[in-house]
Amino acid sequence: MNILGLFNISRTKAAPPVPVSENRGGWYRIFESFTGAWQQNVTVDFNSVLANHAVFACMTLIASDISKLRVKLVEQDDNGIWTETKSPAFSPVLKKPNRFQNRIQYWENYFLSKLMRGNVYVLKIRDGSRVVRSQIVLAPDRVTPLVADDGSVFYHLRTDNVSGIKEDIMVPASEIIHDRFNCLFHPLVGLSPIYAAGVAATQGLSILDSSTQFFGNRSRPGGVLTAPGAISQQSADNLKALWDANFTGENAGKIAVVGDGLKFEPIAMNATDSQLIEQLKWTAEVVCSTFHVPPYKIGVGQMPTNNNVQALNVEYYSQCLQVLIEAAELCQDEALGFDTTVEGKTLGTEFDIDNLLRMDSVAQMETLDKGKNVLTPNEARKRLDLPPVAGGEAVYRQQQDFSLLALSKRDAKDDPFATSSSTSAKVDQNTTTGTAPAANDNLTDEEMEDAAKAYGYLALKALPAVFTWH
Repeated sequence: MNILGLFNISRTKAAPPVPVSENRGGWYRIFESFTGAWQQNVTVDFNSVLANHAVFACMTLIASDISKLRVKLVEQDDNGIWTETKSPAFSPVLKKPNRFQNRIQYWENYFLSKLMRGNVYVLKIRDGSRVVRSQIVLAPDRVTPLVADDGSVFYHLRTDNVSGIKEDIMVPASEIIHDRFNCLFHPLVGLSPIYAAGVAATQGLSILDSSTQFFGNRSRPGGVLTAPGAISQQSADNLKALWDANFTGENAGKIAVVGDGLKFEPIAMNATDSQLIEQLKWTAEVVCSTFHVPPYKIGVGQMPTNNNVQALNVEYYSQCLQVLIEAAELCQDEALGFDTTVEGKTLGTEFDIDNLLRMDSVAQMETLDKGKNVLTPNEARKRLDLPPVAGGEAVYRQQQDFSLLALSKRDAKDDPFATSSSTSAKVDQNTTTGTAPAANDNLTDEEMEDAAKAYGYLALKALPAVFTWH
């Protein structure tokens, strides 16, 4: 069978692959709060949960924060250092993954699918030379993983005009990027954080619905009319109809004039009594914990007192974003064939996290200044998006710094600090005239170093007698 005109699957008499989407938990039971919950009318509606403000904020925050990062094509040199490079075969698909999405839209769709369903399926479109030229994120509910008797993995793809799939087809795992996480029940079935946050999100929605009705009634709770004595059923019905018509809904809050000792007694808790705000905040914090998002990132809870912006971003990156980014990079490397050597080169993909971990301007300049013994001036200027300058390719250090190798050679000598009379005499002669030892191109590096050290020591001794030496 020909798939998209790119590869063929031969028909055999082997048993067809078995779907795994319903095995050991699967898709359709994962949103029960506990086993048998649906029988007790305690269910979590997936589409409704997505409307919860905390769920929506966590998913869109994570997806947007990662999608804004540029994906770099990098090459590893003989020293194991990764540097950015370009390739006519791989750079285009990283810059624009498909015909209808740019880079940011593609990665936002990618991570929203993973966060909502625990799985993301990407169809790889190849050219005649088997190079991946396009990548399309598929709707998770239109893809079913399959496993053959020999353990081979296939994917059943249903019709999708956007992806160019005109009929239901089955493709091998080599043509699909399947990124998943939280595989509690099956290695091919990932679970969304909503699996754990669903009940809290549903409770939050219920609180908001109740609050909407409460404030829609002008913040007046329901209650009962009581009379000091017995009244007939007809009188009770007439009073109820009169009260509903004149003092509920749009008329709530109007003044009621009643006689015969009638009293209105509210029976519903108001917002203060039910601690609505505290309950709503708690549900949002539970949702944040399942997505590993710091609550303050979505406006829940207090902002940390730590004013180090980079430290807060590093915490957010390490506990929430890093595993998603690393998994996506690895899937991308395997999809493009970077798990093996390509044209004699070791290539890979990396998200540029510098924009994510960006420091404030003062801290950034202090860091670059302290790193001048490691970074060249041009490397530091590149961090600031400035062009290179002449002479900026060398690392600068102070003149009095010595390498460990030079110090070890000095210490290995019989007289490492040049305290012998011959050296001291030469230096004394120079110090009496107030000049440094004359340069001698015939001296070795060690001899010049010894002379410089001895000169410095004796020059200090030649200071005025007002200084006391110990």
